[in-house]
Amino acid sequence: MQQLNQRFRAPQGAAPGTIRTKKYQLDKDLFTKVALGKVWRREWWYALIPFALFMLPAVFSFSWWWVAGAVIVTLIFVALRSAQIVGVTRVEQGNPLFEKLNYEIDSRQIVMKRNEREGMTMTWDMIEKAERSDDAFLLWLQPPTSAQLPGGWKGWVARTFQAPVFIHMPYRIFVGANDVKLMESLLRRKNLLA
Repeated sequence: MQQLNQRFRAPQGAAPGTIRTKKYQLDKDLFTKVALGKVWRREWWYALIPFALFMLPAVFSFSWWWVAGAVIVTLIFVALRSAQIVGVTRVEQGNPLFEKLNYEIDSRQIVMKRNEREGMTMTWDMIEKAERSDDAFLLWLQPPTSAQLPGGWKGWVARTFQAPVFIHMPYRIFVGANDVKLMESLLRRKNLLA
């Protein structure tokens, strides 16, 4: 009797309505370009802080040395913040972002598969928002919560200078135009896409 039940058991697999994609590997240069654009559109005014602090003495006693120092310190700040974003592509913890993966997307989760046996599951609450561009979907991941960050000044620095992390899904990895529409409607139902 047990053999009969095993023979008619439904196969364990993806839910109906699952979107399956082709394998895709995110290019490190593309990640750097998009992440730097996101950071500097949001935090451009942070570069004004070191500039203003080092220009403050020039108000009381003007010297071109103060102006040159303010410009140099600002450029160093911009270079260090940009290096932090580029560093995501170089550290070992960032490697899963740049592996060749295929995706299985349904209303419960996103499964990123390296092969049939290895993969990682992400639930929809791990995604902060989604954007649709001319050629791709960008799924921005939630930043760490305060409980996940260290305390004190280290936590403030980690919260203030976070590197954005996202999943880039170009339309060409979807099997057809219908899957792109299905993905867009799924993102709208999850209130991730405006």
